[in-house]
Amino acid sequence: MIEKSPAIVLRTIDFKESSIIATIFTETHGKIAVIAKGARKPKSKFAAFLVPGQIIEAVFYNKSTRSVQTLSDASYLKKLDKIRTDVEKMALVITTMEMTEQLIHENEQNRPVFDFLLKFLPWIEKQPTITRKIFPYVQIRLAQLIGIGLQSVVEQVGENNGYINIESGTLSCEALDDQSMKLTPHQFYFVNESLHSMKSSIFEIDFRENELSDLIFYLDKYFKYHVEGIKPRKSDKIFEQLLMNDYENKR
Repeated sequence: MIEKSPAIVLRTIDFKESSIIATIFTETHGKIAVIAKGARKPKSKFAAFLVPGQIIEAVFYNKSTRSVQTLSDASYLKKLDKIRTDVEKMALVITTMEMTEQLIHENEQNRPVFDFLLKFLPWIEKQPTITRKIFPYVQIRLAQLIGIGLQSVVEQVGENNGYINIESGTLSCEALDDQSMKLTPHQFYFVNESLHSMKSSIFEIDFRENELSDLIFYLDKYFKYHVEGIKPRKSDKIFEQLLMNDYENKR
């Protein structure tokens, strides 16, 4: 059966001599794998579309008995050229796509996550500069959208010290369980503001060395506790290098 759906490209791998297998997040069928035959040939119509983070309309032959569907056509819904050419944007998007792929189920619609990415990716495209501080915000938002969002139980307004409680899924001023992670004031403020106001001013926080990467680690630990099968991201090495470059440029 031929299906047509808006889709977001999550990941691609080369297959045999000239084809590409892409994991795409479709609006109608959730996460599916499609093969684009001959996509790596010079005159292929598919190569430009099958880039992580691109928003496309995918036409594919869908058979429930197959684990990989056949892509028959593709076109841009929103062409995001800067995501291809800007190294920092590309790194952020690839890491976000890899994380999203691990959090959503195959062949299962997830409209909240799909709609979030549909707004997030064009927003990244339009930004004059990109900060890696965006990624822990993405982690916090994705946790909310898949139903395991952190809950703030901070009572005092302006409190700037506290914990992420991994087991209970809370942000609090005191440790509440055995896997509570103590946050620095900058980390605590970032998470608390992300949960409440979602103001862009959080991206202006002047994290010290390792504070940002540690926060990402704590949030990853939270996901691993609450979501089965979460694995280390392959894109993290590139991402960590950009984090270090960002820190060095401030010195």
